[in-house]
Amino acid sequence: MKLAVLGAGAWGTALAIRFADRQTVSLWSREAEQVTHMQAERCNQRYLANAPFPDNLSVTATLADAVADAGLILIVTPMSGLRNTLKALRELGSTAPVLWACKGLEAGTMKLPHQVALEEMDDAIPRGMLSGPSFAQEVAKGLPAAVTIASSDAAFAQQVVQDLNTNVLRLYASDDLIGVEIGAAVKNVMAIAAGVADGLNLGLNARAALLTRGLAEMARFSTALGGKAETMMGLAGIGDLMLTATGDLSRNRRVGLLLAQGLNLDEVLKNLGHVAEGVPTAREVVSQAAALNIEMPISRAVCQVLFENVPVSEIITDLMGRSPKMETLQ
Repeated sequence: MKLAVLGAGAWGTALAIRFADRQTVSLWSREAEQVTHMQAERCNQRYLANAPFPDNLSVTATLADAVADAGLILIVTPMSGLRNTLKALRELGSTAPVLWACKGLEAGTMKLPHQVALEEMDDAIPRGMLSGPSFAQEVAKGLPAAVTIASSDAAFAQQVVQDLNTNVLRLYASDDLIGVEIGAAVKNVMAIAAGVADGLNLGLNARAALLTRGLAEMARFSTALGGKAETMMGLAGIGDLMLTATGDLSRNRRVGLLLAQGLNLDEVLKNLGHVAEGVPTAREVVSQAAALNIEMPISRAVCQVLFENVPVSEIITDLMGRSPKMETLQ
C-alpha cells in the first residue's frame, strides 16, 4: 500500500520515516524550496535533522502526485491547515481513506477535527485520527512508542492498525474518536499549565495535583461532547498528558516554562519557532466549556496567563481557594 503523508514538519516527517518500514510513502510539503532541499539531502534538516529518509520514502511539492494511487492519506498539518487540506483533496477527487494527526479545536469555530471532516469530506470516505504519547525525534530514531488509531468505524481503525503497525511503533485501535480528539487537544493546554508550574518551581506535589485534576477536566470535556471518560485513561489521554506535560521535547510545556520566565506570548512564540497547538486550543476549549456550562478551572487559568496578563500568583490563589468537593474522575 502507498501511504501519502501530507505535512513535512517534524511529526509528519517522523511518521513518514517510520511507516516506510512497511509501506511505500510519499511525503508532501507545500513549500517547493523545502522539498528541493529534502530531495537533495534525503532528510528534513529544517525540522528533523539527522533522521535519514529510507529508500522507499519520496518527497513532493505536488499534492496530486502525493495522493495518486494512495491507499491511505495521513494529514499531519497544524489544526489550522486541516480544513484547507481536506478541501484540496476533495477538489482532486480523492476517495482514499483519511487519517489526521492534527491536535486541537479549530480557531473561531470550536470544532474538533472530525467535525471539520464532516463538512469537507464525502460521507462514504473512511476517516479517523492518529494520536498518543510520541515525540517526533524519538519516533524517527526508531525508539519504542505506542499510539492510538481512532475511528467511529471500528473495523476501519483495526484495519489501519494491521496495515501500519511496526516493530517499534505499536498501534492500538479505538472506536472513541471524540474522546481521542479531546485528549489530544486538551492535554496540550495542561502541558502549558505544567510548564508554568515547573518554571516557577512550585514543586512536584503541585505538578501531580495539577495533572490529576487536569485529567479530570479532560474527562469532563470528553463526556460532555459525546466521548468516553475511560478513553482518558489510555494512550491518547493520560499517556499523552504525562509525556507532553513533563517531557523536555514538549513544545507546549516549553511555552509554560518561557511564560514563567516573564516573557509575553509574542516573545514566547518567537522563541519557540514551532507551532504549539495548546495556545490557540486553550481559548477554544474555554469558550466551548462556557457554552456547555462545564467547569474547567485549569484551562481557564491557562487562558488568563496567555491572553489576559493575570498574575500567576493571583491565579494560584484562586485555584487553591476554590470550594472543596468530592474527588471523581470528572
